[in-house]
Amino acid sequence: MKRLLSGISALAVLAASISAPAQACTRTLYVGDGNLVLTGRNMDWKEDMSSNLWVLPAGMKRNGAAGPRSAEWTSKYGSVIVSGYEAGSTDGMNEKGLVANLLYLAESQYPKPLPGKPDLSISTWAQYALDNFATVAEAIEALRAEPYNILAPTLPNGAPSTLHLSMSDASGDSAILEYVNGKLVIHHGKQYTVMTNSPIYDEQLALNTYWQGIGGLTFLPGTNRAADRFARASFLLSAIPRQKDKNYIQGVPEQSFTFQAVASVMSVMRAVSVPLGITTPDQPNISSTIWRTVSDQKNLVYYFDSATRPNTFWVSFDKLDLKPGAPVKKLTIQSGEVFSGETSGQFKPAELFKFLPANPQ
Repeated sequence: MKRLLSGISALAVLAASISAPAQACTRTLYVGDGNLVLTGRNMDWKEDMSSNLWVLPAGMKRNGAAGPRSAEWTSKYGSVIVSGYEAGSTDGMNEKGLVANLLYLAESQYPKPLPGKPDLSISTWAQYALDNFATVAEAIEALRAEPYNILAPTLPNGAPSTLHLSMSDASGDSAILEYVNGKLVIHHGKQYTVMTNSPIYDEQLALNTYWQGIGGLTFLPGTNRAADRFARASFLLSAIPRQKDKNYIQGVPEQSFTFQAVASVMSVMRAVSVPLGITTPDQPNISSTIWRTVSDQKNLVYYFDSATRPNTFWVSFDKLDLKPGAPVKKLTIQSGEVFSGETSGQFKPAELFKFLPANPQ
């Protein structure tokens, strides 16, 4: 009877997820031999986001872009980020190996601002984490107290900024932060290795339990909806090798397990990507994958893979100047520029974009 009820419950969640619009993006977390930790991320969106890559040093004074009561801080850590619409940090890694990823969640409902708390535009949410924290545990200890009012302005393309945040660190720790019915909900633990979008994370986990019972070698859901991508990413992530694979290692540069693992994670992200040009016009949801990242949190290398050009490139943190006082630098890719290989030397000094402001309420 318990098994039957569990199955009915999972099918109810499945039916709800099929009838609801599924939102964009996928994130995975991989841990392999030698404490290698990699976070993969797909950005799926209905249009190009004019993304560029930025190197942001430590010591930058920043605020929450939310008017006179904005939160204020000085960045403790330097980071490499990818911008969206040149209005916020959508994805990135800091010099301690903390990774932050912003993904769409249509069900997000933020609490009413409380007097006495500083305000924070959601465009700065991921950057706040990268600037201030070295580990997921440290971030969760601070963010659980909700030290700010989070405000969500409309995105530059007119879509609501209903977002949730994932974080991972060099130890393989993980956290998902969502605002559900006006409450902050946190899932914290190394078991949270996959994240997509709608429905809320508790329901995603229930759906994935259902598909695990069927078994990925028997059947995997194949649409580009978030719940289906969650199931496929979970199965594929569990199936790729965690150590050198004798069948493929000879063809890997330097016969390096690290490079093999990066290739494996990138192949998972490609496998759950949505082909370029597939978009549902009235939803920022069932959308094309426009770029992918893989963050090597042990060796501090940030890989970028565009859907619109032929080459993957990467940025090695050991070649960057992230000390306080170093210049902000930009790698422009928004107009189809092509890069290949290690690109730290091709970033140019630039003035940082303005984070999308939110009007205080």
